[in-house]
Amino acid sequence: MIEKIQLENILFLDIETVPEQENYTHLDQDLQYLWEQKTQYQRKDDYTPEEFYDRAGIWAEFGKIVCISAGYFTIKRDIRNFRVTSFFGTEEKILKDFSNLINNHFNQPQHILCGHNAKEFDFPFIARRMIINSVVIPQKLNLFGKKPWEIPHLDTMELWKFGDYKTFTSLKLLTKVLGIPSPKDDIDGSQVGYTFYVEKDIDRIITYCEKDVIAVAQVLLRFRREGLLIDDEIIHI
Repeated sequence: MIEKIQLENILFLDIETVPEQENYTHLDQDLQYLWEQKTQYQRKDDYTPEEFYDRAGIWAEFGKIVCISAGYFTIKRDIRNFRVTSFFGTEEKILKDFSNLINNHFNQPQHILCGHNAKEFDFPFIARRMIINSVVIPQKLNLFGKKPWEIPHLDTMELWKFGDYKTFTSLKLLTKVLGIPSPKDDIDGSQVGYTFYVEKDIDRIITYCEKDVIAVAQVLLRFRREGLLIDDEIIHI
């Protein structure tokens, strides 16, 4: 039962990704060919590989992580806080810093990682980019040899499905129907690449990423029929 999980044992997270290179023309010939092959089904005849490259951030082989935001609850007596922090810089630094957070503070059997659509996107993307960057994968992200019930991951989209695997429910839609303030009040995922490469505004991306983390925590609180976080309870560190 989700209500039996202690909130302090959950690490909420979200990642923002962009194409690994700013432009398709920056790829070498091998990668251009492999990109063409990888996206052939999605593109059909509607886009050329170059026109489609702005979507490269959704594939770990052709994208990279520019921000990981994480949040966790601290509860002392009747005081509840939600602490949010972000990792940015070079991708290798982001991954190492995030790995250190998990290994130093969320590496015990009771600890759980939580995100929205994270089992399909965030968790595998992080693990794949760790391999590419020669960063040791924390045990909480390394699923090799684990049985399904041994995997310490929560996914709010999966929880919302209740076994119905025919549909995708965005975080924006879920927060709307649950009466949670929308995190999508500035940019959205399709604009992160432009914001990173053209505007060079990492602070805007960090703010967007942290809002998603807070929204995921709010969704879980609604699933547990608990009061939503108010601004005074949220601490950015």
